[in-house]
Amino acid sequence: MKLKLWFLETRPNFLLLSVVLSFLGTSMAKHDGDFNLVRALLGFVGLLLCHISVNVLNDYFDYRSGIDLKTRRTPFSGGSGLLPSGALKPAHVLRFGVAAFLLAVPIGVYFVIVTGWLLLPLLIVAALCILLYTPLLTKIGWPEWSPGVGLGALPVLGAYFIQTGAYTLSAALASVPSGLLVHNLLLLNEFPDVEADKTAGRKTLPITIGKRKAAYVYSAFTVAVYVWIAALVAAGIMPVYCLLAFLTLGRAAKAIRGALHPDDPSRLLPAMGHNVLVILLTQLLLGIGYLLGDTIPIHLF
Repeated sequence: MKLKLWFLETRPNFLLLSVVLSFLGTSMAKHDGDFNLVRALLGFVGLLLCHISVNVLNDYFDYRSGIDLKTRRTPFSGGSGLLPSGALKPAHVLRFGVAAFLLAVPIGVYFVIVTGWLLLPLLIVAALCILLYTPLLTKIGWPEWSPGVGLGALPVLGAYFIQTGAYTLSAALASVPSGLLVHNLLLLNEFPDVEADKTAGRKTLPITIGKRKAAYVYSAFTVAVYVWIAALVAAGIMPVYCLLAFLTLGRAAKAIRGALHPDDPSRLLPAMGHNVLVILLTQLLLGIGYLLGDTIPIHLF
């Protein structure tokens, strides 16, 4: 029973994001001619540990600040609920989050040794995004960029690098939609928590500019994902098969319509569900598109 509680503390429904991020970055490398199964699996384990760490540490800090005692939980926001219920002890949760991060460190060191030091700056930025997000970045305005970078664009680029040993212009450009999508994952999920977040001094985008304007930002970023993909395909940077990502456009439209009614739970909650599916499926379809297609990498280093 206790093992199940620790599993739920990782927020397993959100860990699917690590699967699609690793899949996309690895697919990009494979269609560029580089693939190593052991590196792919080990890189995924490292990313999964980092994702678990940020989920657990976020749960811990939200409980300690009192946010989780005031927020109304939804399937997409409000934490795991295990700390407010007393099912787990805060000190144990903190240790769990730190342990997950520390277990990922040797994997990062290994890849720096075998693939090159240019991976190190990426890992450092990603680590800072993980460790500083809840205790610091959420209090200085527009924190959503941090998960967009640290748990969106950089994991895709990192998965590509550990296969190829190089960053390419095409890979860097192709990682942008992941950054935008993960940015929007956090942004929309913050809407129900605005009042609780205010009590802890947070300055998320829905707080700093208001939920209505934040909904416009969400909508603009969602549209930008498809525009970006279409532009890269037109420029020959992404294979044409990446247009499969447009299969999620209908759900994206539903998410936007719901986001534009941020104070209506009957419309916002379904929008949050559509948003999660858009984020996961869009990146999955991009990865499939890369496996089906063929492009020539442009090496920056």
